[in-house]
Amino acid sequence: MRILLVGAGGVGTAATGIAARRDFYDRFVVADHDLARAERAVASLSDARFTAARVDASAAGGVAALCREHGITHVLNAVDPRFVMPVFEGAFAAGADYLDMAMSLSRPHPELPYERTGVKLGDEQFAAADRWAGSGRLALVGMGVEPGLSDVFARYAADHLFSRIDEIGVRDGGNLVVEGYGFAPSFSVWTTIEECLNPPVIYERGRGWFTTEPLSEPETFDFPGGIGPVECVHVEHEEVLLIPRWVDAGRVTFKYGLGKEFIDVLRTLHKLGLDRTHPVRVGGVSVSPRDVVAAVLPDPSTLGDRMSGATCAGTLVSGLDKQGRPSTVYLYHVVDNRWSMSEYGSQAVVWQTAVNPVVALELLAAGTWSGAGVLGPEAFDAVPFLELLTAYGSPWALRAQ
Repeated sequence: MRILLVGAGGVGTAATGIAARRDFYDRFVVADHDLARAERAVASLSDARFTAARVDASAAGGVAALCREHGITHVLNAVDPRFVMPVFEGAFAAGADYLDMAMSLSRPHPELPYERTGVKLGDEQFAAADRWAGSGRLALVGMGVEPGLSDVFARYAADHLFSRIDEIGVRDGGNLVVEGYGFAPSFSVWTTIEECLNPPVIYERGRGWFTTEPLSEPETFDFPGGIGPVECVHVEHEEVLLIPRWVDAGRVTFKYGLGKEFIDVLRTLHKLGLDRTHPVRVGGVSVSPRDVVAAVLPDPSTLGDRMSGATCAGTLVSGLDKQGRPSTVYLYHVVDNRWSMSEYGSQAVVWQTAVNPVVALELLAAGTWSGAGVLGPEAFDAVPFLELLTAYGSPWALRAQ
């Protein structure tokens, strides 16, 4: 296996640190539009299998050329969702398999954005499924933590815990605090704004996919791992578009444990129009308001040594167990920032996101997972993944509700 990692930001750099401890690949090319950043990621590893390169993630041709230059077999996309399609198409053009942690962007319904779906997350990628399947190539989409591990949990619950699933609700929260900052998101603020202020999607059997108001239906969820109760609200997320394709469930939702302060900030950004991506004229230049917001906030990958607390990703499943009795179970994965920083030098959120595609790549290298087309994590056996994740030193857990 010869891997091209596109993006040497927080998640990409964390992925290199995790992969450096494994032996399932021959070559690992770390590419970024900023060559110096890719070189720093490689230099920190002292591993001859790694090399740095420059790439323009917005140009499919450039991605394909880099794949051909290095004989790449698998492309791991670690840049933000704006660049999913050119990296996806570049991998296909070069005859490589593909993995990402976020899917192609959505576009709201033009007349009824909070009732009907428009272009859904991943629609552009799934439109190419026959082309990928016909070429014998695999695009494994949504293989981060959420989406990703949360989808693996849904598959595991369907196969091993439930005879009927009434609802799958992905619930994500944490108690991370960044010392010295009044407001400092622990993940890409560009992506966070995108998923939190777009119309959230809900799935119901018999109705299909539909939308609702952003940040709606607040609930307090008690997270494990010492995190405790956090206010969660509906946001747009890939699991709702992925899980129903492979798992039979009556209802699928995603709620993010943002907390009241973060929710208030997002609502203010939206009210002021600072969440918009379309450029506006400021003096003699055109700038995207959302890019300005991202530029004035600290880079999440640099905050690890100022962070404390933990993050939890999990899937809440309710229905009937294998004996036909009512059951509700929360399958989850907790990463403490102190552990991820001391063990890998990466803050908890980016490490938790990065470990899952590396586990998936190892399963693909071994032939334990295989397939062709555009597939989500739910399309594969969950048990080998969860066993290998535990072998990486980061076990998952299960809590009856």
